Amino acid sequence: MSTKEPTEADILRPINTLTKKYFIIYGAAAVGLIAFLIAWGFQLQKGLVVTGLGDWGSGGGSTWGLYIGAFIWWVGVAHGGIILSAAVRLLGMDRYLPIARLAEMTTIGGLSAAGFYILVHMGRPDRMVTSIIGHYHITVNNSPLVWDVTVITAYFVLSATYLGLTLRYDVNRLRDDLPDMFEPVYKLLTIGYTKKEDEVIDRMVWWLAAAVIIMAPLLLHGGVIPWLFALLPAMPAWSGGIQGPMFLSIALMSAISGVIIISYAFRRAYDWDHIITDDIFRGLLLWLGFFTLLFLWFQLQAVFNGIFLGPLDKAHAAEAKIAHPLYRIAIGLIFSSLVYIFAQGIRPALFSKKRALVVSCAVLMGTLTEKILFVVEGFMDPHFNIYANTPGTYFPSLVEWLSLVGTTALVVLLFLNLSKLVPVVELHAVEHLRDDHAHEDEATEPEVEA
Repeated sequence: MSTKEPTEADILRPINTLTKKYFIIYGAAAVGLIAFLIAWGFQLQKGLVVTGLGDWGSGGGSTWGLYIGAFIWWVGVAHGGIILSAAVRLLGMDRYLPIARLAEMTTIGGLSAAGFYILVHMGRPDRMVTSIIGHYHITVNNSPLVWDVTVITAYFVLSATYLGLTLRYDVNRLRDDLPDMFEPVYKLLTIGYTKKEDEVIDRMVWWLAAAVIIMAPLLLHGGVIPWLFALLPAMPAWSGGIQGPMFLSIALMSAISGVIIISYAFRRAYDWDHIITDDIFRGLLLWLGFFTLLFLWFQLQAVFNGIFLGPLDKAHAAEAKIAHPLYRIAIGLIFSSLVYIFAQGIRPALFSKKRALVVSCAVLMGTLTEKILFVVEGFMDPHFNIYANTPGTYFPSLVEWLSLVGTTALVVLLFLNLSKLVPVVELHAVEHLRDDHAHEDEATEPEVEA
């Protein structure tokens, strides 16, 4: 553990410094986002025919593909992030306070990317107004897709409120050291602020965290999203109550992996060894291992339910899934990550931050691949296999691949911009770390003889 005491200047360093690396990363992310916007403009002009999403049956393709798979993945990253932050605050896991706000920002970024995918996949963005908003009072009663939009919107508002409440304390106390150019933003964030509200906000944040934890298996990645698939009886590859727990576990895996990567980047860029400590990375890896183990167990349950004396159509879907090379690669990446996590838990000398980074990237690649394959394979083996002899297969187009680049760039730009506007590590975390250092100093202070 670092003996250096954290200060307010440490968490203000990202705001008050500009480096060449920052501009290089910002430029690369901007280019990625612009490339996708150009591709999306091409899609708007020509239609969804420019993608690999053919009319199911008539072209041997799939009407849902990378767009929906990546949408599910981003929603999982977002929902897992807010669950992680809520658990830190609700359960008093103070050791993870330095990464709590990073998890909240991950939620905002993930939901932004997921919402973008809704617009992109609708083909024409105006359908959001004409088909959903204009008839919301009717469609909300009978459309799982509209519930999907509802949940994402609600949790974006909830997450933004959650983040905004915790920022008021920091902005008010650090205002003299924050850039004057953003004064209107800081005034908006602290409008009506008084120190008397701190205790009230602490209670509000606690209740918001409690709501997130309670609603996670009901309306987050354990509820509405998997219901879109599990309740479609014509698709045996999707049906079954296991989808809810599996989606929730994959959300937490993806979010923890994302937070590890983001934490590593900020720690290295701003010398935060004494703030985002090795102890935090070790703890996050153990939690990642736990949820990875759950996910693999759920996968095993789903596969065995399909291939071992199950209904014939479900067996065909399960056999096609496990025979696909990409599925084996995805599960291999996740399983290998689990092996390392448990090995370094048994033998701590195997731990390193770079290995944690590699494992997190492997898990993210594995979960993204599994989700895209889950969506596509669901269309390939329906109950009514009347298009079996129709030629053609689905493979993502360049436009779809650029959507991944663009949404990732969008999230990177969000972090780069927020890091210049507000502290990405909250002041409470610094205060808590200072208290810990003070207690350690008191405990190690040598006794003086009378």
